[in-house]
Order: sequence, then structure tokens, then C-alpha cells
Amino acid sequence: MTAGTDVDPAYAFTPATLPYGVAPSPRFDGPRVMTRLGGRAIDLAALADGGALPAGPWRAATLNPFLESGPEQWRAVRAALQAVLTDETLETAVDAAAYRIDEVTMLLPVAVGDYVDFYASEHHASNVGRLLRPGQPPLLPNWHHLPVGYHGRSGTVVVSGTPVCRPRGQLGPDLFGPTQRLDVEVEVGFVVGSASALGEPVALDDFADHVFGLVLVNDWSARDIQAWEYQPLGPFLGKSFATSISPWVVPLDALAGSRRPAGSCSAELLPYLRERESEPWGLDLSLSLTINGEVLTRPPFASMFWSPAQMLAHLTVNGASVRAGDLFASGTVSGPGADEVGSLLELHRGETFLDDGDEVVISGWARGADGTAISIGDVRGVVLPND
Repeated sequence: MTAGTDVDPAYAFTPATLPYGVAPSPRFDGPRVMTRLGGRAIDLAALADGGALPAGPWRAATLNPFLESGPEQWRAVRAALQAVLTDETLETAVDAAAYRIDEVTMLLPVAVGDYVDFYASEHHASNVGRLLRPGQPPLLPNWHHLPVGYHGRSGTVVVSGTPVCRPRGQLGPDLFGPTQRLDVEVEVGFVVGSASALGEPVALDDFADHVFGLVLVNDWSARDIQAWEYQPLGPFLGKSFATSISPWVVPLDALAGSRRPAGSCSAELLPYLRERESEPWGLDLSLSLTINGEVLTRPPFASMFWSPAQMLAHLTVNGASVRAGDLFASGTVSGPGADEVGSLLELHRGETFLDDGDEVVISGWARGADGTAISIGDVRGVVLPND
């Protein structure tokens, strides 16, 4: 694939965003929990040591201890951070806790216990159905009744910037080798904070009590391996070799200005999936897919049929529990336009896929509470050969 010059504007991380990540400190031993403000990473342990922020689990290798503290503490810390980072009298304390973003190497932000991937875009599911089942209805009979999903491999969830080695596998009868159809999938992931009890489903209205925030996701896919193996049980080795996520987890509270009804709001659904239009959990997020510097598509998350609250409700309706750090993703985000699809399979109708050396970047933006655009980060990866 050739490089291009069209790039999206780089919105700053503002006090309306304040995501959380983890990185080794350039000045102290061990990893630290950090937030991001503009082009700087702010060390929360250093802020707490200086008295500007309450003590907390800020010297940690993951966000999991903070996630386990629960929604009341999440909101208290966010309010305290916003106060500190906008107080001119505390600039010296903030400067002492800050690093240039190029000084830090971000780590995987959470220890992912379970990973579930959904198939929540009607446009994507319809596009793929038409490609794979020509002459048949593009959507299977269950699709409008429940959020279709599968359990993925949490051990191969990697942080943005981790190179992705082209996977090997069975490509057909007596045929084995590196995939020739390596694809990307533009997705949004949701990070669980508060655990639920085994046997107790999470209701739609309890979504924000259990989900801490979101990350951007690239669910790398080997389409030829997937096509040969997936019947009858679905995705397996064609998906499980790598799933990349962005290093900064954006709190749900930062996205209050982006909430809107999902496509399923007016559907005739079972009660546990029926959202009230007055309290929707669909999200108006703007995403972009860039390969080798060229913006190829801009998938709109607002077009998703199933909301993340519906995904979590369905994930747990059988009594399955969730734990801090669990991750569930939306599935490929695709809109109605040809330039709004979230995979190369759709964009090039199965004719063109990733080459070795290609760099893939998925970026995202949202509306803050005041209506201004805020960054929700990016997730990057370069394809390495597997000779």
C-alpha cells in the first residue's frame, strides 16, 4: 500500500479528557499511573507525593488496583485532577510531575483477564454477509435480536506500538504458511472497572457502575486462516495472534457530551436489551484508519446498532461475571458510506490486504461536555514478515 499525505487534525488531550495510562518513570524506579495533558504525561504518584493529589495506587504496573476502587473513587480522582491541572497556583507542582510524551514508553494499561469481541455494526455485518454469502440475506436471523460476539484470547492483547508478526496457519486443505490476507479492524473497546458477581447479570442502567472507560482497538485478522477454520464455531486462530489497544484509557465521564441513542433503541427487543431513549449509551465518536500516512476511511461509531451497555448486558445475562481489567470490543465499526468502512475486506472487496512493513494507525475523537472535540488517542502497529 502506498503512503499519502492526508492526515486528520491532532486534537490535544485537554482537561476534559484526562485519560489514564501506565509507564515507567524516567526519574524514579518502577512503573507509575499517569494521565495525559497535551503533549505531557503527568505522574500521579509524584503529584500525590507533593500533596497536590490524594494518595492512591499510583505506583502500579497496571490500572487494575485503581479500577477496583469503584466509580465513586474514579469520579473523585477525576475531579481532583481537573482542579489541580487547571489551578495556576499549582503549575510548579504539575511541572515537577510532568514528562514530555516522548520521554515515556507506555505499557499495556490493564491486565486483561477476559476479552470478548462483538459484531455490533449492522453496516459491517451486512457488508461482510454480502461478500461471503452472495445471493443470501446478508444478516443471519439472530442478528437484530442479540449482540453477536465471541470470546477472544486475552494473552495476545498488546499495547499500541507493539509490532505484529504476520501469522502462520492453515490456509486450506494441505496448505500452510503466512497469511496472505492480513487485515485490520477498526474497533472501540470498553474496560471493566468494578467486578460483578457470578450469577448476577449487569443491567443496562448499571453500565457506568461497572465500565471505567474506553480504548481504541485494532483486531488484526488473517482472513484466509479465518475463512478456512471458522465453520462451525467461529473465529479462532485467524483472530487470536494479536489485538492492539491504545495506551490511554479514556473515562466514560469524559464522553458525556457524546452519548446518543444506538441504532437498536427503537427495535422490538427483549427487556434486558431495551434501552430508554432518555438514557442512551450509544456514542458519537469519530474514527479514522490511516495506513502509511494515508487516511483511508473515517468510520462513525454513531452508526453502531448495538450500544456498549447492551453488549455488557448480553455478555452477563447468563450469569457470567466480569472483573476489573476485562475488555470487550465493539467489533468492526463501519458506516453507510464507502469511505466509512472499518476493514480492508470491505474497502477493497477482498482484493487488497496489508503488506509487510505497513504501519496502521487508528485514531479517534469525541465531543466533550462543552461540545468541543477531544482526543481519545490512537493505536498503532507495524506488520513484520514471517519468513
